[in-house]
Amino acid sequence: MDKKRVAVPLVCHGHSRPVVDLFYSPVTPDGFFLISASKDSNPMLRNGETGDWIGTFEGHKGAVWSCCLDTNALRAATGSADFTAKIWDALTGDELHSFEHKHIVRASAFSEDTHLLLTGGIEKILRMYDLNRPDAPPTEVDKSPGSVRTVAWLHSDQTILSSCTDMGGVRLWDIRSGKIVQTLETKSSVTSAEVSQDGRYITTADGSTVKFWDANYFGLVKSYNMPCTVESASLEPKYGNKFIAGGEDMWIRVFDFHTGEEIACNKGHHGPVHCVRFSPGGESYASGSEDGTIRIWQTGPLTQDDAEALTANGSAGKVKVTAEEVSRKIEGFQIEDEGNPREKEEAGNE
Repeated sequence: MDKKRVAVPLVCHGHSRPVVDLFYSPVTPDGFFLISASKDSNPMLRNGETGDWIGTFEGHKGAVWSCCLDTNALRAATGSADFTAKIWDALTGDELHSFEHKHIVRASAFSEDTHLLLTGGIEKILRMYDLNRPDAPPTEVDKSPGSVRTVAWLHSDQTILSSCTDMGGVRLWDIRSGKIVQTLETKSSVTSAEVSQDGRYITTADGSTVKFWDANYFGLVKSYNMPCTVESASLEPKYGNKFIAGGEDMWIRVFDFHTGEEIACNKGHHGPVHCVRFSPGGESYASGSEDGTIRIWQTGPLTQDDAEALTANGSAGKVKVTAEEVSRKIEGFQIEDEGNPREKEEAGNE
């Protein structure tokens, strides 16, 4: 018998086709939220803590490849195979604007200040739309060398990053000059790129490797070989002591950030895992799969060994912590939030 206790996730049904992208909002006064993109053309909004369905954004006429929420979780954005990126009111579900493209939109991201929407796709063009003037033509940066797979903002919206479907590497662009200023070299195409909540690391998944890059000096900090081809990886946002990865073997694995050692392996999906993301407080993480479900897993340790290792690393290993502990943990973060005490950190992630 396997000594590890089986983790039982919250299973979120609703999508009728594969779930291809997930995004958690930062913690807001109303809690935090999870948006999902699916090939069924109906992105869905959920309570990030419970997984409870809140609503479906209806209007796309093709697979939705990417989704995100702005910093306050008041607006959602989606990119679709119907050649549009859409902005939605996340409170009412109403479509606020549709940005026409000439081909499939694969990636989208709100700027940190929520004023701009970045899109990329098969056209190989990165566009920035001014949401205060949605009818104005977008700003474009130099043509991407390949079809765009992922996009993200960093350095207080001064830099954007993108990866390509058909070639390795992550490219960083200075938005003032519109030029590539740095390329993070990888052998395989980067299918997932996430900027950590504290802005220190860029986490990438390429082929069967997860890499962590210094987001300010662009050096490779760590690189770990995975047991299978992984499509997505996410760094725990609060302590940065572990990361998750999911891919073609249908399992979601948890690894130690410092050593690369596997801490836990969660089984439950019935198809390859396309996306994994930590919640903004790190107390849980979500996975989206070819099987059409989203599963939300608690971060708590599964065995005594894990508990000791995590405690040694300074993690409470529990979902609930006291207000005193939270105050201690978020010292140094200049964030004032009126949310639940254990959710007092804001994510700057995408």
